[in-house]
Amino acid sequence: MQHQAARGKLVVEHVSKWFRTREAAVHALDDVSLRVQAGEFVCIVGPSGCGKSTLLDVMAGLTTPDSGQVLADGQLVVGPGRHRLVMFQEAALFPWLDVLGNVLFGLKLVAELTRRQRLDTARDYLRLVGLERFARANVHQLSGGMKQRAALARALAPDPRVLLMDEPFSALDALTREQLYGDVQRIWAARRQTILLVTHNVREAACLGDRVILMSHHPGRIREEFPVTLSRPRSINSLELASYALEITSALKGYVPEVVE
Repeated sequence: MQHQAARGKLVVEHVSKWFRTREAAVHALDDVSLRVQAGEFVCIVGPSGCGKSTLLDVMAGLTTPDSGQVLADGQLVVGPGRHRLVMFQEAALFPWLDVLGNVLFGLKLVAELTRRQRLDTARDYLRLVGLERFARANVHQLSGGMKQRAALARALAPDPRVLLMDEPFSALDALTREQLYGDVQRIWAARRQTILLVTHNVREAACLGDRVILMSHHPGRIREEFPVTLSRPRSINSLELASYALEITSALKGYVPEVVE
């Protein structure tokens, strides 16, 4: 079968997407193809309007492409599923639940777990993100970085096959972002889940990704791919990483008039 022939944990094949209003039609994605392997960390960079968030929504099954298809483990993606979870820019925690309750809420997707197993798993992931002492804290008591750590634990606890991250660090201050880059690398190294992250930040992409995919806008197309071979954990401030970021930024400037790094 065609679907079984596709290789990769997540496969995007010739996807195009239009958004139409009464006034105009916007060509968001044009003939985008991408393969993400199991356990790989892939970052997509590009300026505002390049369609990277739209591409993530298509991969999540939140948006239907006008042409092309997305396959997850060889199966056609026709809607959202618990094996492809999304972490957004805003933590989107439930304010009426404490931190532990928010992580447990995500585990309701896993029907085969007992109540005890859900509780043990939630506490395990809170330890993993350094929030075990805040399990019973209210959401409003958390800093921005702590909220994103809680959101990360909630997203990872159901053990999704693919985690899709839509600029989850962009609203945080530089020091908090740097701390979270270390956390994410540590957790990814321990769990080896497949992660795809979209971002404006070229340094962030080079810090976290095995590969950095460069997109241009109007319409969104994949232009280049940059493997990042630096050893982990990586520091956002290292000279070696700065060299990668400079190369990617220089390429990006060739496709758009202005780059937001």
